[in-house]
Order: sequence, then C-alpha cells, then structure tokens
Amino acid sequence: MNNLHWICFLTALISGSSWIEAQQPYIRKDTGCMGSLAVSNSTSAFGYHCNGVNRSCQAYLTFASQPPYDSVAAISALLGADPVNLSNLNSVSENATFETNKVVLVPVTCSCAGQFYQANGSYALRAGDTYTSIELSPLEGLSTCRALRSENSNIPETNLVPGLRINVPVRCACPTKNQSDDGVKFLLSYMVESGDYVSLISEKFGADTEKTLAANGLSDQDTVIYPNTTLLVPLQSQPSITQISAQSPAAAPPPPPPPPPPQDVSKSSSKTWKYVLAGVLGGLGCLGIVGGVVFLLCIRKREKRGEPEMVTKSFEATEKPLKKKLDEEMGLSYGSVSDLVQSVKMYTFEEMKSATENFSPSCLIRGSVYRGTINGDFAAIKKINGDVSKEINLLSKINHFNLISLSGICFNDGDWYLVFEYAENGALSDTIHPENGNDSRKPPLTWAQRVQIGLDVATGLNYLHSYTSPPHVHKDLKSSNVLLDSNSRAKITNFGLSRSADAQEGEFALTRHIVGTKGYMAPEYLYHGLVSPKLDVYAFGVLTLEILTGKDIAALQERENIHLSELLLPVLEEENGKQHLTSFLDPSLQGRYPADVAVSLVRLIDSCIKKDASSRPNMDEIVRHFSIAMTTTSSWELSSSST
Repeated sequence: MNNLHWICFLTALISGSSWIEAQQPYIRKDTGCMGSLAVSNSTSAFGYHCNGVNRSCQAYLTFASQPPYDSVAAISALLGADPVNLSNLNSVSENATFETNKVVLVPVTCSCAGQFYQANGSYALRAGDTYTSIELSPLEGLSTCRALRSENSNIPETNLVPGLRINVPVRCACPTKNQSDDGVKFLLSYMVESGDYVSLISEKFGADTEKTLAANGLSDQDTVIYPNTTLLVPLQSQPSITQISAQSPAAAPPPPPPPPPPQDVSKSSSKTWKYVLAGVLGGLGCLGIVGGVVFLLCIRKREKRGEPEMVTKSFEATEKPLKKKLDEEMGLSYGSVSDLVQSVKMYTFEEMKSATENFSPSCLIRGSVYRGTINGDFAAIKKINGDVSKEINLLSKINHFNLISLSGICFNDGDWYLVFEYAENGALSDTIHPENGNDSRKPPLTWAQRVQIGLDVATGLNYLHSYTSPPHVHKDLKSSNVLLDSNSRAKITNFGLSRSADAQEGEFALTRHIVGTKGYMAPEYLYHGLVSPKLDVYAFGVLTLEILTGKDIAALQERENIHLSELLLPVLEEENGKQHLTSFLDPSLQGRYPADVAVSLVRLIDSCIKKDASSRPNMDEIVRHFSIAMTTTSSWELSSSST
C-alpha cells in the first residue's frame, strides 16, 4: 500500500466515513459448489448485499442470447423481466428472436431477499442439468451454483428431474446512499466476457472507472475480472442498446505500473511511518478545523435566537401546515407520516384543483378518483377522508411494476388527495364485465393477455408477501382493484385494507374487524377473522376464475348461492377436461387458446380456493405456474401463426 493510500485509509477511519457501504465484493473467478474450490469472499456467491437506500429498485443486466433463450419471452421468463420493458429497451417487438450471442439489455425489479438482493427468474430443468452447469449455461454467471442451491434447498442436486421448474435468484443490486448522493440512479449487472476489462466496460456505459472499481470492492492495483462473472456498473441514467451495440476500439489493458526501485528497508520503513504520522496529524487537523467552524456557527445561531428563523418555502408550504392539520384537525401523529413527507412529492390543494379542472365531473373516473394532468402527464388523483397513514407509508416504500405507484400527496380540510400513476385502460372489471354497464367498446382480452394479467397479479402479490419488510397482505383483491395500463399489463391498487402479515409462515393473525368484498373473502377470514397471505391466495383464485370466464363471480355467488367448486367440476371431473372448456371459458375466446394450459389453470384455481387454507399454494408457487403457462402460451401462439 503506497503512502497516498495510507493517508486516505487513515483519514477515512478517523472521519468515520461510510464509503465502504458503496462497495459490493467482486465474486472473483470461481463460484463452484465444490468445497475446495470455494472463493474466499464466499458470501458474494449468494448475491449482492442488501445495503442500498431502497430494498427494491429498477436494475439492469446484460445477457448473451443462446437458443432456446433467444427470444423476448424466453429471456424474460428466465431472468424475471417484464417482456414489454425488455422489448422496448432493446427496440424490438415482443415476439422478437435475437441472433445467437446477441447481447441483450434486461430490465429487472431488484429486491431484498433476506440479506441479499435478487431478481426472481425461473428455469425448467433439462436432462443432465446440475446447479453448476445451470450457472454457466443458460445463466452465464447471472446466478451462481451456490445461490441456486440455496434458493432451491427443497430440491437436492440428486433430484433435478427434467421438466421441474426451479427458482433463479438473479444477481442485481440497488445503489447505496453514497452512490445515490453521487448521482448514481441504477446499477447494471454486466456479464463479463472474454477480453473485457474494467475501464473498457466503464467507457462503454459512460461510467467513471474509479467508481466502477469502488462499486465492486476493487482498486487500481486489483482490476482483474473473469468471464461468466458479474461486474456492477454504476449508471446515472438508463442504459441504451446503442451502448451495447457500439464497437469499442480494440485495446489492451493498461500495463501494470513499473516496480519501484530497490530501497533500503530501514530507511523505507522510517519514511513510511513519517507519512503515516503526517496523515494522522493531517486528518486530525482537518477535523479540528471543521469542528471549529461548526462551533462558531452554533454560537452565532444562539446569538440570533431572538431573530425570526429563515425557512425554505417548501418547508413552510408543506411540512409545517401539514403537521398542524394532522395534529389539530385529525388527531393524527405527524411522526407517523414524517418519512413520507420526504419520500413523495407534497402538492398544494391549488395544484390539485388545477390538475382536475377544479374537480370537474368530466375528470371523474369512478367513485372519488379523478383523472388529473400534472406537468403534461396524466395522473389518477384519489380523494380520501380518514386516517390513511398506514396506506401511504406502505405505498411510499414499495416499488414494483405490478403495484400501482404513489407519486405524491396533498392534505386539505380533513381530506387526503393521493396522486397515483395513471392506468390508461382502467379497472380490469371494466374490461371483463361489460354486462355490468361498463364500457362495452373495449375489445375482449385475448388468451395471452389474460394469462399475462394473471402472472402480473401473482407477481405483485408475491412481492407483497415475500419481499416487503414486513410482509403484507392486501386483503381486498378483486377485479376492480386491478388496473390495466396502455399495454393491458396489470397493476394492483387500493391498499387501504392491507396489513402486515405478523404471523409466521403457516400461522394466522386474528382480527375482529372483518372488511372486504363478499365473494372474494376466504372462509377462515369471513367466519373467524383469521388473516394470512393465504387470504390473498383465495381471492386470487376467484379473480383468475373471473379472468378466464368473463363472469362476475362474486355477484354470481350471491345471486345464485352457488359454490365456486361447482363451477369447476365439469372441467375437473373429465379425464383431460378439454370437452367442457368451450362452455366454461369466456365465449369471446372461441377456442383460441391452448387447451392444456387452460385445464392446468382451472386446476390451479381449484387449489387456490380450498377451504383448508394450509392446502392452498403460496404465491411463489403460483408465479411459477403462471410463468410456465405464459411460456407455453407464447410458443402456442408462434406455432399457430405459422400454420
């Protein structure tokens, strides 16, 4: 370690700097599951540490397409990406197939799973697979043998049966506070290829080489990286396909610095300690100067206490009035929502009136939700009266494509105004229940759209159940609380009844406050007040039944006093269930669906609505089931279009 590094190191120790938090340990050359081959920084093999500002964020990967993982659908399923976002990012259609070895940019939602970040992909096992072989192909180092083995601990290596689907914990990370303060918005998990080196990769994405080294716990003297490992690249903006496509000039890695001339050991040692002492004294001197300045400022502040305090306009306009209104008008604690004041935008009531043309009926969507225009973009503005602190605090912390996002809030005369992202196609119920007086001009959903919506909702619920801290139960899942964006992708909304899942897996919390929508409420909750994630699983089964049949199931149960299982019996009692699908599914589908997939989803519905909650699958299993259904549907569509 040279003298400059000694000084930097000692100064960092003295000042208590948190720059170390910006680093993730680079995984080195070998991550094999064989004990003798394990690397020294073994924890990095399980993923990047969950040390970022957010527990969930948007992240990016690079992936070299290889058959059969060379299409938008296949890559998205393998790496847990959104197909629409992947196709848009790479400027291709959703049905596109990439040429072999084409480097693809993959957008993922990166979330904390225990102490490590990961995105959630899935892989269908093939003959001869081992966790080590899967790490190298098809995953190309975007997950590791040990991470795969840990994630699928219930499936030992001796039981990797072809066709079985396993979870893939994809390597990703979120920026730390220091990185965020330095302008870093995203981290890219770059798949290192032969011939890559850090400065070349950094230059390709417009990143600073020193920051890339720091992000991976590397240094100027330690820059060696290896193929089939991931290197985190800190980005200030979203990566583009032009950066991937650009041909960087061939260049050799910079040569190592020449060795220093031989020196007398005793003199060198003496000089080193002089530099060390100088570094320590210099650091203490700097701290002394800073401390003196702070002390003088404090004295001046005390002397001026009689003068009016200067405050910023934003604080005067938002936090102080909000605190007063919360305390005086609603009896709420300002502390209960103090965090959200800093994490979402605070709007004035005048801004809300301007956005909605003074809450004009022409802007009313339904109930108390208005369409507003803010800075030229549409937003959904919901007016609520009452204590919404729990809902706002949850919404301000979650970040997932399939959960509606909260962008701002306003408080005026006892009413809250929540500003959400705008979903152009409205509530799912408006599309699948036109007989209820909703807009019948909307075209019916295709089979692929219905499966995608089911996968979207399952993925959003799985995030709530497994990746929020603490886990949460939605408690009011129904077709009117699922919104569709311009691409008919689903987003769960209305978290007013959600609550944390305090109980352990397989156990239940108890409540006397039974609220929700009859027809979607699980029997253990409706009759006994038992709350667990399995409550959402039951509602998801009802919702999926609605999506497939197009019927208002809740109204049907109440009107005809029919049990859900009776609706499923004609399909379930057949040997393959295909004959009754025509009368069971939405007539608009008219046979345009893969029958095997339809039957498998009916069986999944049946497992979701079991009276015994412990017999229902968890959302992670449901996501895997729908991922297979989506992949099979995509293949079926391709084969159908070619015949």
